[in-house]
Amino acid sequence: MGSGMTNMGMGNQSGKAEQYFAAEPTSEDVRRRLHVILRDHEADVEVSNGVFSGTRVDLGTSVLLKRVPEPPQEGAFLDLGCGWGPIALTMAFESPKADVWALDVNERALELTRRNAEINGIDTIHAVTADGIPQDLTFDLIWSNPPIRIGKEALHELLMAWLPRLSAGGTAYLVVQKNLGSDSLIPWLAMQLGEGYGVSKYASAKGFRVIEVLKA
Repeated sequence: MGSGMTNMGMGNQSGKAEQYFAAEPTSEDVRRRLHVILRDHEADVEVSNGVFSGTRVDLGTSVLLKRVPEPPQEGAFLDLGCGWGPIALTMAFESPKADVWALDVNERALELTRRNAEINGIDTIHAVTADGIPQDLTFDLIWSNPPIRIGKEALHELLMAWLPRLSAGGTAYLVVQKNLGSDSLIPWLAMQLGEGYGVSKYASAKGFRVIEVLKA
């Protein structure tokens, strides 16, 4: 994922500051098994320390998954900032013929996403760092709970690295907490992406906004 994603800190269970967007988390890798509902799909997953929302499906992710429309049946999809993989898994459950790319800088997160795909019998998820995605690949769909707390500049850099890689007719859905700047992000994205894109609020729930980005 884009540079600047290593600055987002999170408290781990030992009380130390854990950077879950560090490439290699320093906290002990303690695996735990969860049973989760992803839209209408039940899944068994493994989670661990040093990974975003390492004990449950994050509230923002839950809002995103409940509010976004059904994905296309096939195509190239991107989960931007995959963590342990709840969004990528949902994409793969909903669209078994799609090619799902799960992107993160955190190697433990990527390992967990691969493991969770394996546990659930999914072979269409590619969990990789940015270097693992072909440079000419464009995406028919992007779903993301982006790392807002890395700071505005790093977040803007990240979004502008990947949203322009939507295919013609492609759509992105981002979930952002209202009090962390979702409403100001909409006009900023519209200005930066320019003609050929439509940016709007798609849904609101539980203090979050789901932002829709359409590419003509």
